[in-house]
Amino acid sequence: MKITNKLGLPEPFVQMCQRDYRYRPQRYSVTSLLKGIREAILDRRHEVELDVSDCIWMLFGTAAHTVLESHQEEDHQLKEISVEKEIDGITISGRFDLYDAKTKTVIDYKTCSVWKVIFGDYTDWYMQTLMYAYLLRESGFEADHGETVAIMRDHSKRDAKYKQDYPEYPVKRILFNFKAVDFEFIENWLKEKVEEIKRCEELPDDDLPICTPEERFNSGDKFAVMAKGRKRALRVLDSLKDAEEWKELNGGDYIETRKGEDKKCLEYCSVCKFCNYWQENYGGNINED
Repeated sequence: MKITNKLGLPEPFVQMCQRDYRYRPQRYSVTSLLKGIREAILDRRHEVELDVSDCIWMLFGTAAHTVLESHQEEDHQLKEISVEKEIDGITISGRFDLYDAKTKTVIDYKTCSVWKVIFGDYTDWYMQTLMYAYLLRESGFEADHGETVAIMRDHSKRDAKYKQDYPEYPVKRILFNFKAVDFEFIENWLKEKVEEIKRCEELPDDDLPICTPEERFNSGDKFAVMAKGRKRALRVLDSLKDAEEWKELNGGDYIETRKGEDKKCLEYCSVCKFCNYWQENYGGNINED
């Protein structure tokens, strides 16, 4: 990874962004498996450029983990444990924050926006802690539960007091109880993921499978009921069927499809400049300065 410092921030900020980790052949981390195959492989193949200013939010997560890691765990707990398992020639590795043998729980700390908790979509945290629990069980530990401790960096006491459905506290525990069906699911999911990785590692960049709409954080297409001579929509709906029904009942001349944005591609993907999907859809130029 190539680190730039366009704002001339102090050296400690630069060092915070430095990533000592180097990708190793036939080895993937749990977090990399949660990415789209295209993103994960492009990240391995190319030197990604990242500016220090884009790493600022990393400061909060790093600080939280550093403080929590410096405190002593209880006798029945283990912290910062690494576990791994080989599947068809690929090693899957994971490193979580805390394991509690008494409650058989694997615990991970996350810093996030308050909107993550408001929306309540914890699929990624479920998948991550489930993989950790699976790897722990494969290593001989008992692990039946997952827990994510979400620390909301932008929590507002005022909003918590006056807004409905706003988190009351700046921290929230999200608990997952895993059953046999969960472990069966994740074992099959990992095997399929490894099979796809091995196939895709042989493909050129442009032939790698496009990330799914979910992996691209696609906002979803919208359908606007329009009237001739009017720039603003009469109504915008989530499905073509709903738009057609509304138009039939309320009037309008035609329906305009508004394509959903790929928020991951536009704002959060570090390898987008090496991706032909991004180049074709968002006018990217890998050689632009």
